[in-house]
Amino acid sequence: MSNPLLLLWRRLLGDEEPTRARGRRRLPLVSAAQASATIFLVLRRMRAPLIVLILIFAVSVLGLTLIPGQDAAGNPSRMSFFDAFYVFSYTATTIGFGELPNPFTDAQRMWVMVTIYLTVIGWAYAIGTLLALLQDRAFRDALALRRFTRKVARMREPFLLIAGYGRTGELLGRSFDALGRRFVVLDLSEERINALDLDPYRADVPGLVADARDPGHLGVAGLNLEHCEGVIALTDDDEVNLAVTMSAALLRPDLPVVARTVSEAVEERMRAFGSPIVINPFDRFGDQLRLALRAPISYQLTTWLESGPGAALPPRGRPPKTGRWVVCGYGRFGRELTADLRAEGLEVTVIDPASGDDEGPGRVVGDASDPDVMSRADVRNAVAFVAGTDNDTTNLSLVAAAVRLNPDLYVAARQNRPASAPLFAAMHVDALLVPTEVVAHEVYAHLSTPLLWRFLQELPNRGEAWAGALIDRLTRSCGQTLQALWKVRLTPEEAPALAPWLAQGRVTVGDLLRDPDEREERLEAVVLLLQHEGESQLAPPDDTVLSHGDEVLLAGEPSARRELDTTIAVDGAAEYVVTGRRRPAGALWRWVTETAERR
Repeated sequence: MSNPLLLLWRRLLGDEEPTRARGRRRLPLVSAAQASATIFLVLRRMRAPLIVLILIFAVSVLGLTLIPGQDAAGNPSRMSFFDAFYVFSYTATTIGFGELPNPFTDAQRMWVMVTIYLTVIGWAYAIGTLLALLQDRAFRDALALRRFTRKVARMREPFLLIAGYGRTGELLGRSFDALGRRFVVLDLSEERINALDLDPYRADVPGLVADARDPGHLGVAGLNLEHCEGVIALTDDDEVNLAVTMSAALLRPDLPVVARTVSEAVEERMRAFGSPIVINPFDRFGDQLRLALRAPISYQLTTWLESGPGAALPPRGRPPKTGRWVVCGYGRFGRELTADLRAEGLEVTVIDPASGDDEGPGRVVGDASDPDVMSRADVRNAVAFVAGTDNDTTNLSLVAAAVRLNPDLYVAARQNRPASAPLFAAMHVDALLVPTEVVAHEVYAHLSTPLLWRFLQELPNRGEAWAGALIDRLTRSCGQTLQALWKVRLTPEEAPALAPWLAQGRVTVGDLLRDPDEREERLEAVVLLLQHEGESQLAPPDDTVLSHGDEVLLAGEPSARRELDTTIAVDGAAEYVVTGRRRPAGALWRWVTETAERR
């Protein structure tokens, strides 16, 4: 494209060159054009004050050139336009050098006095308009949009686009930031976007107050950039999440999309657009509860790894595998949970507040807060109680009433607001559903590394004894807190020092975990999964031989990660952990050693 005007307009509209945009849909970046036009908004609002100032300057300079003065000899003289402009410049800006080039006459001084007051009025008008402009919401929004667009355009590393920065987005942001992953945020709440500057993130997080349903806002947030590696829709509005999923699938079908919803109908509509990862926290809680019923140790390990670095090992729950459950709150969550419990062969009694319906087997109609309803539900003879309404106060009161009737109950509850966390902790609930945390953990497992998600999918099939042994290995390496979780790809680009030894088939999992300074010492890390030619092996033994292209998922101390980075990048360290021979680091000593060995 050789026409500079057309090139300028393409840049203003955020359009890419045809060769770079090949394979992508054109994004309607109206917001990008608005961000580039901030200067025009300023000029439009400041047009009248600037015209007034220009007129005052022009009239004042012209007056000084027309009013006669006197030179040092007393002869009449007139100021040049340059001298007049120079005098008025330092006069109007309150600098005040004096009367130049000659002392002024009374007429000139009178004129300067008039122009001084005129300029004061002009500057007051201009500054007042400018201050009003700075307080104008449209200007601040345009300025924030321009600043946000500039930050996103300057990002040169892969990033995730997060729509919705509530509690879920905050948890995910901290987990991704601990992994060194960048992300960009869109949210309708100005308070949440301002909170980005207060959170202790390692890198700057661009955030914009915008409606994620607008494809233009998604484009401004970097959806059209090659560094964007995924889209996450986490708002509390299913329709907004659906709109984000639809826009990403249509405009960037190559990107992975993760969306949150609590509606089965919306979930089906999302799946109509490609193959997004749809997370329903109610459905996931039911699946987790079923896993906790069948395999509590596997559930404990799954929950720990899904929580990400910094998470403490959760206590091992023991939900009752037999007996009758009582579920209060038969909305979307209650229906999902009841179906999952009955699928496990458990008897369930549902307390449903719906009026006008007859009671049937396993169903009690009425308000659960009524003692008579609790009596009809026979809570005294139940083994577990679930408070699953959408009101935290109601759930807490239901738990208190149920425990008072039957102190031996296994109690599960739904927490809707983060602020209620201390209250639920004080109630000592056995199983707590926090939808925001369920979604955050699920998204983290999907996007932190695909190897983690594959590990979690295959974990329940390995048995309780295997899961318990792996927890023991992890606690010996990491303690009771998960420190670091990372992936190593054994390729010539990412593991150059190991490349020749991998080609010879001399590198094992045990070699990978040797200390590069003292090979007899073991790194404080555990190999969770080895992926070889598409096949996965969980917790492979130390004698497993590694090959080119293998991917390894590890958990351990950050120091172990740094030492492993040394092994895969430094030739001498790689040779030492594989063979036990120490190679000098310097070129001279290496030459001396090699010469001595040849002799």
